[in-house]
Amino acid sequence: MGVRTWIEGWPVYRQFSGDDGLGRGAAAKSRVTAGLAPRTRTADKVVKSVCPYCAVGCGQNVYVSGGEVTQIEGDPDSPVSRGRLCPKGSASLQLTTGPQRRHRVLYRRPHGTGWEPLDLDTAMDMIADRVIAARRQGWQDEVDGALTRRTMGIASLGGATLDNEENYLIKKLFTALGAIQIENQARI
Repeated sequence: MGVRTWIEGWPVYRQFSGDDGLGRGAAAKSRVTAGLAPRTRTADKVVKSVCPYCAVGCGQNVYVSGGEVTQIEGDPDSPVSRGRLCPKGSASLQLTTGPQRRHRVLYRRPHGTGWEPLDLDTAMDMIADRVIAARRQGWQDEVDGALTRRTMGIASLGGATLDNEENYLIKKLFTALGAIQIENQARI
């Protein structure tokens, strides 16, 4: 490879000598990048979604191919984020396909040193039993002679990405259980 060929292959030279003065098109492409295809090209469908991390609610386009999520990008049609995602939102593909994602319930016994798999029904029964026990143990019929009918053994801290309907149902559930410490991350 001669010096002239090397210089002509240099993106800065192509930018100044060609029609791509801003370096946004052919001037910026190398032989390697010219052969690359976008990860979204093979998608069967695009599903609109919302980023699960915070209360902003940035729009996402979720690209699905063969029933599997292949890419997640910012939704340019979103009035909230206009196609932009923060670093956490940009990395949200790992929530669906990352190697650290767990697909089973894991349980570590008190004073245990390792995790053991549980079936979902057993885990749900354990949670229900513990909620009932905490409610019963922390129940207060009255405080200083005033009728309260509440429990101090249960509290709720909701996530910021829950919508109004989900927050309404959570508030109803915990109020019915007698809990008074019901908060949401978006308010804190």
